[in-house]
Amino acid sequence: MASGRDAVGESAELRILREKVKVLTQAKVSLERDLEYYRGELAKLLSPPYIEAVVLELLDNGRVLVRSSSGPNLIVDVADGVDRSKLRVGSIVALNSRGSAIVDVLPSRYDPMVRLMLVEERPKVTFRDVGGLSEQIRELYEIVVLPLKNPELLARMGVEPPKGVLLHGPPGTGKTLLARAIAGEAGVTFISIVASELVNKYVGEGARLVREVFRLARDKAPSIVFIDEIDAIASRRLEVGTSGEREVQRTMLQLLAELDGFNPLERVKVIAATNRLDVLDPALLRPGRFDRIIELPLPDTKGRLEILRIHTRRTPLAEDVDLEEVARLTEGFSGAHLKHLVVEAAYSAIRRGSNVISQEDFIEAINRIKRRLKARWPGGDQHHI
Repeated sequence: MASGRDAVGESAELRILREKVKVLTQAKVSLERDLEYYRGELAKLLSPPYIEAVVLELLDNGRVLVRSSSGPNLIVDVADGVDRSKLRVGSIVALNSRGSAIVDVLPSRYDPMVRLMLVEERPKVTFRDVGGLSEQIRELYEIVVLPLKNPELLARMGVEPPKGVLLHGPPGTGKTLLARAIAGEAGVTFISIVASELVNKYVGEGARLVREVFRLARDKAPSIVFIDEIDAIASRRLEVGTSGEREVQRTMLQLLAELDGFNPLERVKVIAATNRLDVLDPALLRPGRFDRIIELPLPDTKGRLEILRIHTRRTPLAEDVDLEEVARLTEGFSGAHLKHLVVEAAYSAIRRGSNVISQEDFIEAINRIKRRLKARWPGGDQHHI
């Protein structure tokens, strides 16, 4: 009997030991995994930093000419294990800490400043949202939309359409809206930038941003690049200027180089806008650059009526509203002010406790806007209206 109890006790003890071995084995696997992780982290901390560079030229002897992020151009080797097929002019690469060899080819990326610019894959704005500019719409359709949607037609005719179109006119006449509508009608990517964003205090940064914008446009082609307030970088050049003015001129020269087609603008159209056509450098307006200049004037009575109808499509109007009379009373108003007029009339109706806008609300809004404009510009310059 004693021997049987001893056997049972021994069996129970054996099971306990086996469970302990199992637990310890699992703990060992987990600790080994943690050890490998910390070894990798330690290796990262101890590894030397890499230097970012851009490939400028692939040399015949297998070496590569690069421009390092630290400044100088370098002729470097390519380390074993690097896929040479990925190396091409403009590629971003990593150099070892001594800057003597390429150790990796980095994925393509865009400058953060460029990524922050307005990029719309396909704007929802169309010609139906633009009023009073029928002639300008027709001209822009032929210059921009037709070459993007049907390039074969122009190729058969042996015609090369303008690369750049310049829109000019008083503030608020719809230059940005029209550019977005063109992109929406063509179904292409719309890249919108303000020219002042390209001006940088560091030498060469503005020109580099211009190159990045056009690289993004080519990658997103077919696309439209819209440059608002282009006079910020394209005013007439002076013989003597400050270092800041020279940097602005370098930025403009890079823009001219892109338009001239040193890198072909395949399926990329450029539209610029300005309120000051008179201050632009003549070099920007010669054939082959912005050779098509389109004026967007203040709308006439018919144009104002079209704009008012667009902005009141979803607005509840009372039966007494006469938009033709409102159009006649808003002489000198821009499209932007007509949009603001509808908003002011809606607030006037809300203050009355009404759910619809009456003719009286429009009249009150017109008088309110005119008073503000007179207070802001006592001279009454209608171009400011």
